Amino acid sequence: MGLQPLEFSDCYLDSPWFRERVRAHEAELERTNKFIKELLKDGKNLIAATKNLSAAQRKFAHSLRDFKFEFIGDAETDDERCIDASLHEFSNFLKNLEEQREILALSVTETLIKPLERFRKEQLGAVKEEKKKFDKETEKNYSLLEKHLNLSAKKKELQLQEADNQVEQNRKHFYELSLEYVCKLQEIQERKKFECVEPVLSFFQGLFTFYHQGYELAKDFNHYKMTLQINIQNTRNRFEGTRSEVEELMNKIRRNPQEHKRANHFTMEGYLYVQEKRPAPFGSSWVKHYCTYRKETKKFTMIPFEHRSGGKVGDEELFILTYCTKRNIDTTDRRFCFDLEASDRPGVPVTMQAFSEEDRKLWMEALDGKEAELYLLRTFKKFHSLKNAIVYFLRGAQLDKIGFTVIKKCISAVETRGINDQGLYRVVGVSSKVQRLLSLLMVSCLESLPEPLMTYELHGEFIIPAKSGSPESRVNAVHFLVHKLPEKNKEMLEILVKHLANVSKHAKRNLMTVANLGVVFGPTLMRPQEETVAAIMDLKFQNIVVEILIENHEKIFKTLPDATLPEPISMSVSPPNAPPRQSRRQGQRIKRPLAVYNLCLELDDADSHSSPREDTPTGSMDSLSSQSPTPAFSSSPPGLLDGNHLITDSGDLAGWTTSLVALRKARAVYPCEAEHSSELSFQIGAIFEDVQFSREPGWLEGTLNGKRGLIPQNYVQFL
Repeated sequence: MGLQPLEFSDCYLDSPWFRERVRAHEAELERTNKFIKELLKDGKNLIAATKNLSAAQRKFAHSLRDFKFEFIGDAETDDERCIDASLHEFSNFLKNLEEQREILALSVTETLIKPLERFRKEQLGAVKEEKKKFDKETEKNYSLLEKHLNLSAKKKELQLQEADNQVEQNRKHFYELSLEYVCKLQEIQERKKFECVEPVLSFFQGLFTFYHQGYELAKDFNHYKMTLQINIQNTRNRFEGTRSEVEELMNKIRRNPQEHKRANHFTMEGYLYVQEKRPAPFGSSWVKHYCTYRKETKKFTMIPFEHRSGGKVGDEELFILTYCTKRNIDTTDRRFCFDLEASDRPGVPVTMQAFSEEDRKLWMEALDGKEAELYLLRTFKKFHSLKNAIVYFLRGAQLDKIGFTVIKKCISAVETRGINDQGLYRVVGVSSKVQRLLSLLMVSCLESLPEPLMTYELHGEFIIPAKSGSPESRVNAVHFLVHKLPEKNKEMLEILVKHLANVSKHAKRNLMTVANLGVVFGPTLMRPQEETVAAIMDLKFQNIVVEILIENHEKIFKTLPDATLPEPISMSVSPPNAPPRQSRRQGQRIKRPLAVYNLCLELDDADSHSSPREDTPTGSMDSLSSQSPTPAFSSSPPGLLDGNHLITDSGDLAGWTTSLVALRKARAVYPCEAEHSSELSFQIGAIFEDVQFSREPGWLEGTLNGKRGLIPQNYVQFL
């Protein structure tokens, strides 16, 4: 397990565990700094001490071999593993060169020393300065807060209001600094891999050119160098995508921290000051605790924690809450107080002090306290980019006839007019029509589906094989999971992946390699349900899944998975909930904007291979957007086409849906009670015959004891 991601939402909680994770990141950067410092020293020795060349090379080789990069998350990509292993490989090259003992004349200063010094000074040095500011602001914030909380409530209202404003401003400044520091820590952790390895790679390239007897070794190294450069470039590309996503998430949380709280099992958590009474005449003291509460079990925990003493954590105290009441200022000289009573200490209330009146309201609401007021922060968000507005505009996108037509028309436009355009899907294309169609229809239509094309349910299972295993096992796992997708999702995915494979075949001209296409379409086809830093760190594995789909699309989509191979590892072994059953009754589809259809017709008009476009009657839109069996265009000219077939009514849907794929037998792993006459009831161990994918997402069709019906897909295992 590598370093744990630092969640931006945790900056506002500033919990003991958050501080522990921050210190782990700081320790890793200090270790990296020491490593670079040592590596720079060794590099200079190679220049200054020619007579001691052999010893200097050996030391340099040892430094490389003994260091290993830490990574954020629970797994690395193949590219990152190659980068991590590169230092050990470099060490082996040096050992081979040592046998030749040739005199070196290297320009190490430009290729190794300066880049590493620049990285250490500009990047690691900047993090050190941020750490000093963060530590200083931590001391200032909590000192001011404690001083503020000691103010007597009997002071003048104006004085109290001024003090509140000062504390609030200082707290906002502290949160801003904390967010920036966390962002910088994670950025430098990702950046250091290629920033450190690239100078070393350049040094080695120059090293071999000065060895008279190293020709064969240099050829081997050149091959390794090219592979490593691809690894570095892929890692750099993923880093750029990850960084932009992290910054976007940071800005979202900065704008409204309350709306982006991480989902956990606690109803409420945060810091409270707890009054600890002492024997007379010593009075009482107030000690800061990190408190958590679960409403379901009424368990309340308190952990004393002092930021200013090096983050020392005290012993945890747990009790069952019986009641909570608000303390008025006439009963205590402190503000923002409330009392709790534990079940094992009846009649002995514990007095708590929140950081503010707002904070007390949130605690009172969570604890079902008397006089608790419902306090919710709601912020109206406006669009921050044209793309967001477009996604909202197309919010009703579905995998229906219209959705398939839009994607097919986009693909046709790209493959006939712009497949050789450089930077296709990444920069503005040569043709303005293609650009508008791609930006307004293809990407937005895919991103605005109710869930990503490869579904939330299977997201984690797709990620697992990308993190480990052999290339063959990864392909087999993805192959199996693709055939677990709902039929329409799989059909759309096949259409898109086939197109991307065609695009990659023209990579020499359009520069869109399989890896580049993975970077572009990974976040479009796969998305986690919860947006966190940890999820963003998995973006690179989403890209790998898309690469696997493109490189193996013929096998994955044209053949069934091998039934003799074991199923991929599931994300969870706990009993699942039955998937929600989609209504099988016909209803009204969500209407799509007229601009979508007009743009499709506009494309027909611009395409020399298409029939001349006629005006589309606006009154036809209601028919086009419904599931009514009446034709959508009773007398319309060619518009939305599938090959030579005009989509007119819901009866055409059968032509768009592939036949069900017959599967092997399946065994029930959980019991299930039918909630509808079309479903099957069964116990653990029941064997189903003739199991097939249902048209209803998340469900299978099978036969049990002569009766055929629906089966929840995640309640069975295939035999």
